[in-house]
Amino acid sequence: MVTNPCVLLRWTSCTSNPSAQARAALRRILAQLGLSGEAIGDAVLAVSELVANATEHAPGPYEMRLRLTAAEYICEIEDRDPHVPEIPAFPSDAPFTPDPEGRGGGLDALLDLLAERGRGLSIVNELTRGAWGFRCTRTTKVAWARFPANVPPLLTKTVVRPDNGAPDEVPECTERSYDLDR
Repeated sequence: MVTNPCVLLRWTSCTSNPSAQARAALRRILAQLGLSGEAIGDAVLAVSELVANATEHAPGPYEMRLRLTAAEYICEIEDRDPHVPEIPAFPSDAPFTPDPEGRGGGLDALLDLLAERGRGLSIVNELTRGAWGFRCTRTTKVAWARFPANVPPLLTKTVVRPDNGAPDEVPECTERSYDLDR
């Protein structure tokens, strides 16, 4: 089961603090979907980084969407720049592991990791366990991140069992909605 994407937020370059608005919108919907704790925190932080990147490095308008499957949810951030940013190399081991020969790593590498700029995509990569990327068209780019989820289906079927021994009736799918403004 894959749902059509649900738009959680739209913003422009004039919108005040879009990262905070994106965090609040995503936190609300994931809580309504029954997720909690670390699952919400990881998703909110990773998506906040993608929102900040789009807002800082690409023209708007922008859109944040959520798509659900049976096993995961996918958050998408769309902007109006069809170019994929330069992706830094991600270390295969812990980035601050000391170099056994005493030349780098350790505290120096940790301080580099915690530098003010340039670590957003590393954070996204870590929180998504590498399940993120970009899709481009001629005029837009979509950054996406996938997270495992045990979410209820948005489309459900109700099976009615008649008492008279007749076959089960399966009515049309009914749509379940989630209040994004709550």
